[in-house]
Amino acid sequence: MTRSYKLDMDKKIGFIGGGNIAKAIINGLITSGLFKPQHVIASTKTQKSASLLIDQYEIDATTDNEYVVKNADTIIIAVKPHLIDSVISPLTHLFLKNQLIISVAAGVTTQQLKDYFDEETDVFRVMPNTPAQVGAGMTCIFTDYPEGHPSLNYVKKLFSAAGEVAVLDESLVHASIATQGSSPAYMFMMLEAMGDAGVKLGLPRQAAYQMAAQTMLGSAQMYLESLKHPGELKDMVTSPKGTTIEAVATLEKEGFRNAIIEAMTACAMKSIKMSEPDK
Repeated sequence: MTRSYKLDMDKKIGFIGGGNIAKAIINGLITSGLFKPQHVIASTKTQKSASLLIDQYEIDATTDNEYVVKNADTIIIAVKPHLIDSVISPLTHLFLKNQLIISVAAGVTTQQLKDYFDEETDVFRVMPNTPAQVGAGMTCIFTDYPEGHPSLNYVKKLFSAAGEVAVLDESLVHASIATQGSSPAYMFMMLEAMGDAGVKLGLPRQAAYQMAAQTMLGSAQMYLESLKHPGELKDMVTSPKGTTIEAVATLEKEGFRNAIIEAMTACAMKSIKMSEPDK
C-alpha cells in the first residue's frame, strides 16, 4: 500500500528519546522552519531531561511514551539500541497503520523494527550525525523503497532540514556508521590535537581552535565544491622542500592514514557485533 506523505505544519512529529541525536534532529526541524515548536513532542526517561527540552526548544516534552504515540503522526525512535524492546513492546498496541516510524537506533535492523508494527506501516532506519545540530549533518537513510516513493521523499525532506542526505542499501549500514555516524568524534579529536599543537607553538588556545576549525570547514567545502581527488587538493598545498610536505611526511611516518583506516574498521566491526542477535 502506497500512502501520500507531505510535510504538513499542522501535523505533529514525536520523539521517543531525547538524547543528543534527538536534539540534533529537533533543532534542525525547528530552525529550518519545517516544524513549529508546538508541533514537536518528545518523551524522555526523566522529568529533568524533559524540562531541559522544553526550556531549550519550547516543545511539548514528557516522560510518557504513550503520549507521544497517541499524539504524533510521525514517530522517531531515538533510544539506545539495547532499550528498543523494553521501550517499544509495551507500546505496540497503540501504533496506527498510517503512522510513519523512523528509527535512529544503531544496531537495530529494519526487519527487527518492522516486527513491532503492522505490516502496512512504513518503517525507516536512519543514521544522522550530531552536526545536524547546526544544520550541517550527514544523514543516511537505509531502505529498499525506490527513489520517488512518497514515504521516502517525506523522510528525505525531514532530514534535509538538518544537512545532507544519502539513500543507501542497508547492507552498507556498518560502513556508513564508521564514515559519517561516528566520524564527528574523529574530527573533534583532530581539532583538539591541532589546537594543542598551536598552543605548544605559542598560539592562544582559542585562536588555535578557530584557525584549525575554519581550515577543516574550508577544506571540506573545497572538496564538496570541486569534487577533486583529496590527494590532488593536498598536492595544491605542498611545494618542494616546503613546510607542508614536511608535515605530511611526518604524518605518514607516524601512521596517520593507517590509524584512521584501522579506527573506522574497528567502528564498523563493533556495529556488526551490535546488530548480531544475542546468543
